[in-house]
Formats: sequence, structure tokens, C-alpha cells
Amino acid sequence: MASTGPAVHTTVGNTPIVKLRTLVSPGDADVFVKLEYFSPTGSYKDRMALAMIDEAERRGALRPGMTVVEYTGGSTGSSLAFVCAAKGYTFHVVSSNAFSAEKLDTMRAFGATLEIVHSPSGKSTPGLVPAMMARAREIASTPMHYATDQFNNRDMLVGYAALGDEILAQLPSPPDCFCGSVGTAGMLMGVARALKARGAATKIVALEPASTPVLSGGAPGTHSVDGIGPGFVPPLFDRALVNEVRAIDEAEARAMCRRLARDEGIFAGTSSGLNVAAALQLARELGAGHTVVTVACDSGLKYLSGSLYTEPSTR
Repeated sequence: MASTGPAVHTTVGNTPIVKLRTLVSPGDADVFVKLEYFSPTGSYKDRMALAMIDEAERRGALRPGMTVVEYTGGSTGSSLAFVCAAKGYTFHVVSSNAFSAEKLDTMRAFGATLEIVHSPSGKSTPGLVPAMMARAREIASTPMHYATDQFNNRDMLVGYAALGDEILAQLPSPPDCFCGSVGTAGMLMGVARALKARGAATKIVALEPASTPVLSGGAPGTHSVDGIGPGFVPPLFDRALVNEVRAIDEAEARAMCRRLARDEGIFAGTSSGLNVAAALQLARELGAGHTVVTVACDSGLKYLSGSLYTEPSTR
């Protein structure tokens, strides 16, 4: 087995959870946010990357000298690049100019070979992720390559189940509701499985951008929320574990990012703003005496080259 660097198993997970103080209105449910940007690369994708590599090693599917291959919008790639660097694997990643420059640069910093599938609009379109997947499959078909294939890889559920276990350990009682945006669906499914395994009657709400409401039964569309809304129902998405699907306007998500930074001291990316916007909706609906939990997926530091934090702030 490849050597394991000390930065891998000792630093991933066990992230803090905080209660929102100013954005929640009187009479609403309490809202807690799990700050996943405390992980090494500033993203909850560190959990899935470590689980996918560990489980592949355990099965013998990934061996020293092999190259790991993945298609990614950025955070998964950054996390896999980190894990591969620590464990001694080379990493070939297929990404796009539709995703933040900081994420692409992070992958390069960890030594990844980065291949770009160009998006003419600079946005995530319905055909972009399938094109990235096809190119990654082509690369992985050659000898001594291992495809983590995130949309079809159930190993990540092991990593994300720990997130659910941590939530249960950090709160005095199971939350009434947990909501999270869907990319691979691994995070939402892993947390849902962990909560249900412990007997929690938590309502699980899947979130997506309103401009690509595929999970809600609508047509795929264009958006600029990195890491979610791939334009198809991900194979890991299990409707039996989900009580509701809710679509959130991207403009509301982006405005929420700025409010989180200014009013709560939570500096996070667009999918995190989408998560919290939904959590506040659910808190109003559930009312006082209830608890809603969601996740700050990654750090706002990954979005400073774009317009997210330079757009006009509104309340």
C-alpha cells in the first residue's frame, strides 16, 4: 500500500458546528451550520476523496505506481490532489474553465496534471459534465490508471457518514431537518444514512439551483454554482432517503454568501449560500423549538477571483 502522510487521516473531518445568531428571525427554528471549510483543502470533499482512495486501496483496486483519474468541478479535484500527494499517487484531472481559478490552481499546486474541457459560456451547461466524464473514462481505460468516477462511486458514502455521526455528537438531540445541495449526492445520502441508522426522524431536504431543477422534475439548465446541479439525476441519489426537493434561486444564494460573511463571520462559497438560504426558509416553516442543520461546503477563499464577493450587497 502507498505510504500515508500525516496530513491525511489526522486532519480530515471533526469540523465545528455553529449556530446562526443574526440571520434567523424571532420565532424561527434554530439553524446550525457545519463548517466544512476547516478541512485541509477548505472543502467537505476531503472526506469523500480520502474515503474513495482508502476503500480502493483496501480492495486492491488501487496500487502503488498507478495514476488516479477524475472529472471534477474543482473541489473534488483539489481534495483528491491533496490525498494523492500525501499517499504518493500521480493524479490526472479533467476539469473546465467554468469553475473557479482558485480550485484549478489548487490542483496544480498539489502536483496534479490538469486537462481543461472548454466551456464557451464560462458556465456549467448541461453537456459539460458528461463531456468531462467521457474524457476521464478515455484516460482511465489505459493500463495502470484508476478512475475514482465520483458520480458512480459509493465509497464516498463511508466518508460522508462520518459527517452525520459528528452532527449527532455535536448537538444535544437529532435535528428536525437537514438540508444540503446535490452534486454527486454523496454528502446528502451519507448524512441521511447515518442519521437514519441512529434512529433519527430527521427530515431530509435535497437542494438544487432553480435554473436547473432536474431533481424537481424540470429541465436541465445553465448555472454558476460550482460542484452541484450537474444537469442529471446522480446515480447515488436515493429518493427513498429524501423527504423533499427544493430549488433555490442562484441570486439568492450569492447574496446569502455575502450576508453570511458580513453578519455571521462565515466565509463560504456559493453552494453554501444556497444551503443556508434554504435552511432559513425551512426554519421559518418549522418555527421555534425546532432545529435545522446544513453545511458550509467550502471556503470563500476559493471564489475571490470571481464576482461573488464584489457584487452589491443587499439585505
